Amino acid sequence: MKYLFTILTFVLLQSCTTTTNDKITNSEDYDQYLQSVAPKTTSKYFDLWNSKIKPDSIQLTSFGIVASQYDAYFKATGEIDYLKKSEQALEKAVEIAAIGRSGYRRSLARNYISQHRFKEALVQAEAALEIGAGLKETQSLLFDVHMELGNYDLAKTYLDSIKTGSSFDFLIRAAKWNDCKGDLTSTINYMEQAKNLAEKTYSKPLILWAYTNLADYYGHAGRIKESYAFYLKSLELDQQNAYAKKGIAWIVFSYENNPQEALRILDSVTKNHHSPDYYLLKAEIASFMGNQKEQSINLDEYIIRTKNPKFGDMYNAYNIDLYLNETGQLDKALELAKREVENRPTPESYNFLAYSYFKLNNKKEALTIIEKYVEGKTFEPGVLINVAEIYKANGYKAKSNALKQELMGALYELGPSMKSKIESL
Repeated sequence: MKYLFTILTFVLLQSCTTTTNDKITNSEDYDQYLQSVAPKTTSKYFDLWNSKIKPDSIQLTSFGIVASQYDAYFKATGEIDYLKKSEQALEKAVEIAAIGRSGYRRSLARNYISQHRFKEALVQAEAALEIGAGLKETQSLLFDVHMELGNYDLAKTYLDSIKTGSSFDFLIRAAKWNDCKGDLTSTINYMEQAKNLAEKTYSKPLILWAYTNLADYYGHAGRIKESYAFYLKSLELDQQNAYAKKGIAWIVFSYENNPQEALRILDSVTKNHHSPDYYLLKAEIASFMGNQKEQSINLDEYIIRTKNPKFGDMYNAYNIDLYLNETGQLDKALELAKREVENRPTPESYNFLAYSYFKLNNKKEALTIIEKYVEGKTFEPGVLINVAEIYKANGYKAKSNALKQELMGALYELGPSMKSKIESL
């Protein structure tokens, strides 16, 4: 369900020319989970520990517990204030900790990762490594950070360092590594092992994490029935899981060609979960339907929310795509793409830079960037469709046609709005 790079490509497909796949979803399966309930963002237990925190507090345990709870509230609501409050508590914990410092630094690094502050996360991870306690946990963290920064050789070194045994931490990262390398068979194999291990632990967070990720990977592999089944299993564990509902909405939209039902599902999510990207997905679906009013409402909601400076760089990729494909603010897209490359020099970020130059009619510079930083380094369909377009514009018809064939097989991931664009390559 990789729609990050496809959002807001407003191409309408006529229903008479759209192939509808066999229906695999049933609203009776998930309707019971669409009764949106506002998540709890406080408790007596939380209030007790939160009350212990004062401006001059040295209640270290309080900071750790409160930070964890704020992080949970952020995941449940999508409200950035909770993530920032978690950051404040963790920074204070790092400042005053005499023992357990490596653990607090790892937690702070993960908070920074959530905020797309990857270089700052690396500082904290390396500090935790120097302290030494919790070595395997720190090595796992360093794998995550270096993957986000595009330092794949270093990431592989840290993956190898946690390879002994078949721990959950190793298996999920081995899955991520193989997905990055385009080996989906191995990716699913590792993720299925992680799922089996999580079920044996009886840890709800681990099981839920395994189910939703496995559902995603099954979707990438075209195993839509299995993908749907695991999103449902996720909802059995957590009835308000917004990510699983979004996954089902994507199946309904992209596989079953039922945008109205997809919007109904997402409307139930955004009543109480307010991550800006949900509104972009709703805008994409509304555009596909030709519903300009609904599209505009959701675009406005996205723009209003992401103007909050607390989001920092979290929505750079979405905003670049918005500037390139909807608002036509090409210079602004280029500026932001350069910033994203500085923050996160991955093939995906360089793709945005190349495509910004391409849209500004500098197709030679776009090709140079693709050949140096993107070609052969990523298998993301949302990237490859831009690469194919740049190849075609530079006269590389054979390369463009080869990617075109590959992209037709990735239409489920890209979404039905992209079909005509692929066909025109």
